[in-house]
Amino acid sequence: MDLSTLSLLSDVARLGSFAAVARERDVDPSAISRAVAAAEDELALRLFQRTTRRVALTEAGAAYLARIEPLIEELEQARQEATDLAARPMGTIRLTASIAFTQVCLVPLLPAFRAAFPDLALDLIASDGQLDLVENGIDLAIRLGPPPETDVIATRLRTTRYRVCVSPAYQQDPATRLDHPSDLTRRRCLRQSLPEYQSRWMFRDGAGQETEVPVTGDLRVSNAIALRDCAEMGLGPALLVDWLTADAFAQGRLIDPFPGHTAYASSADTGIWLIYSSRRYLPLKTRVTLDFLKAHLPSRLGPVTAS
Repeated sequence: MDLSTLSLLSDVARLGSFAAVARERDVDPSAISRAVAAAEDELALRLFQRTTRRVALTEAGAAYLARIEPLIEELEQARQEATDLAARPMGTIRLTASIAFTQVCLVPLLPAFRAAFPDLALDLIASDGQLDLVENGIDLAIRLGPPPETDVIATRLRTTRYRVCVSPAYQQDPATRLDHPSDLTRRRCLRQSLPEYQSRWMFRDGAGQETEVPVTGDLRVSNAIALRDCAEMGLGPALLVDWLTADAFAQGRLIDPFPGHTAYASSADTGIWLIYSSRRYLPLKTRVTLDFLKAHLPSRLGPVTAS
């Protein structure tokens, strides 16, 4: 049985669906079904139990996959090492980031990426969910927040800072003006649809004193760009990251009512992280993409906001 068939069996076990594997490989689902059936005939084993909703490993299939998956990784690594010695980056790189980060920071870099790597296809997955890299076949991810705790290789691209943001008109109105973080408890705050942003915001003053401020509000938004736009329209204060609001501050569309405080939701130590699955050999396509992002993203992110 060749490597491509072994890899296909592993993908079916990982995704639990012929259709999902077909979508990932851009082929007809019937081709996946036929390949699996042929492999089972060759082995004289039933590897997968089919139902109308899902494909699951049989006991024999699980035992077989447990033995061959390390071999698949070794063979693929050997092939990649040999290919990378003499080849330009090629194939498909699967990269994921949040929706806002994709739109603001990654999309503007696509012309330069395409020019640098004409033989490399990019599958850019914009998602605010924490997608599992192995389960979703993702080569590289950009994560925002505290240091990742999962079993991945993580490189901090930049530290991030958060600020409470309001429109100038909101701050000039005596009825809504904010003079101290505690004033937020009496305002209709704009909250992001993430648990750590919804009930409290944290503040640290210049002396290092921390304050927890309960927040409420009648408007929650899942997309950070839309939340920024709501703040610019004067709908209330929002807690937003610096790389997303740099232009709005520079152009006077947003202001920080608490310039003497550092603000955050769940952790003061947050950053932009480039992460990939732990492996002994990093494919050329992933290495060049990693280096490209390290070289080009800083110009899109701007300097770290002073705390």
